Amino acid sequence: MQIRFLLLFLIVTGCKKSPKEEPLEIWDSVTVIASAYNSTVDQTSSRPHLTAFGDSLKPGMRYIAVSPDLLRKGFKHNTPVMIEGFDDVYLVKDKMHRKWRNHIDIYMGDDIEAAREWGRRQVCIDYKLSKETIKKASK
Repeated sequence: MQIRFLLLFLIVTGCKKSPKEEPLEIWDSVTVIASAYNSTVDQTSSRPHLTAFGDSLKPGMRYIAVSPDLLRKGFKHNTPVMIEGFDDVYLVKDKMHRKWRNHIDIYMGDDIEAAREWGRRQVCIDYKLSKETIKKASK
């Protein structure tokens, strides 16, 4: 008799569904206008090697600046971003002026010619959202 109860108990507890785990992060996509910028006073500020978040810029770093509306959509400091046309992951390290909407600016160090060659174009970017951003969006 006790064995039957033990078996029944094991069957019932063994069939319990584990709680659904929330993802720690997800990747999302958005189409934006992308331009390029360099570490020059005319393109940035009187301190061209310092971002709005306080990070130092050095040629070769894979950094981008994002427009304020993208910050409100979940982009944050150090958000990883994949940009169509590039193989590397870029990090959000700078903010753009409030006049820009749906726009990113790709840091191209001191290579002004590369920035001019890039110009402005529409691209698809993939970006990683954190768990806290996902929770806020689902409320």
